[in-house]
Amino acid sequence: MMDGAVPAPNGGNLVANIMYFARALRAAGLPVGPGRVLQAVEAVRAVGLENRADFYWALHAVFVNRREQRLIFDQAFHVFWRNPKLLERMLGLLLPELQVPSQDGAEMSRRLVEALRAGHADGAERPREDKVELDAAMTFSAREVLQTMDFETMSTAEMNAARDAVKRLALALAERPMRRFAADPRGVRIDMRATLRAQLRAGGLVALKRKHRVTRPPPLVVLCDISGSMSRYTRIFLHFLHAVINDRDRVHAFLFGTRLTNITRPLRTRDVDEALDKVAAAVEDWSGGTRIGQCLAEFNRRWSRRVLGQGAVVLFISDGLDRDAGVGLAAEMERLHKSCSRLIWLNPLLRYAGFAPKSLGMKAILPHVDEFRPVHNLESLKAVVAALAETGPRRLSAATAWPEMRKAG
Repeated sequence: MMDGAVPAPNGGNLVANIMYFARALRAAGLPVGPGRVLQAVEAVRAVGLENRADFYWALHAVFVNRREQRLIFDQAFHVFWRNPKLLERMLGLLLPELQVPSQDGAEMSRRLVEALRAGHADGAERPREDKVELDAAMTFSAREVLQTMDFETMSTAEMNAARDAVKRLALALAERPMRRFAADPRGVRIDMRATLRAQLRAGGLVALKRKHRVTRPPPLVVLCDISGSMSRYTRIFLHFLHAVINDRDRVHAFLFGTRLTNITRPLRTRDVDEALDKVAAAVEDWSGGTRIGQCLAEFNRRWSRRVLGQGAVVLFISDGLDRDAGVGLAAEMERLHKSCSRLIWLNPLLRYAGFAPKSLGMKAILPHVDEFRPVHNLESLKAVVAALAETGPRRLSAATAWPEMRKAG
């Protein structure tokens, strides 16, 4: 093998080691599936192992499709494929409290450290991670940190704990009056039909029958962005949606990226892992681009009349970054706003103090929402659940200024 060639670890079993490398990347948060592994094997066979740079860029072309994934891939490649210059850093991963810098001075990803530490001894398959439960033994300070920690910066164990906490969130929608009435001896309205029937049965005068208007929680419709910039947050939202859909009726969930996918039926599966597997099989545009206007147009045309009746509440979860630069988005958002009783926009970018809706997509969405809220940690998600339990204000015009909405949110 020439100078600069790739030293294949563990006896030169290249295909197996590419698979282990892919598992490490997946554990670190990159969207790597079996199809990517097969593509990586074909790419390596095409470029060969004579040149390390060719090997690096072949794997990079397969596993990396977004800018924020480059640092994790670079660190994982040099550690996993035994770069001699970084051997000391690889050994340092065995020390749980050691913070190891990368070549460019950036701190190594926590998810990558955990992924590589899990299988550092040999090339054996990484054992299945134990489920982390939140219990009374957890200290108050640790629980507080978890509540305010951003989903994007959580380690694997913290993400598992957050998912368990999300499953226990109790969603209580504010009830709304329906058109139907129910018999009630203390009701404020007289039920003439029931009164006449009672008189016919009794053969004479009887006391007036009364009724009251039935109240019921409105339907909840969730439209969730699954583009690459939202992938880390979407995983948490799916666990939340699974818990809500299996807890109450009239909840509908849709995912959108470059196309719209109805995932309500797959999420009705009781087992969360099986439900998420069905969702993954149904969604074809995961971690891709975003065509918000096109997807909303399909929703308004095919689904709005079916699911937006009886004062439905809509949760629109997206960062507002649109590949089509907001083309047609304002008209579709206006139609969506008029079709529901309350439209709440949840945007993880709102967590930044200096955030301003500067992109064309955000400017097209903002005038047509009733509330604009951040959703980046457990605390903000609990605030959304609490807001749904109240009767929110209804904006009938787009004249509400951004500073006022920012202050209210």
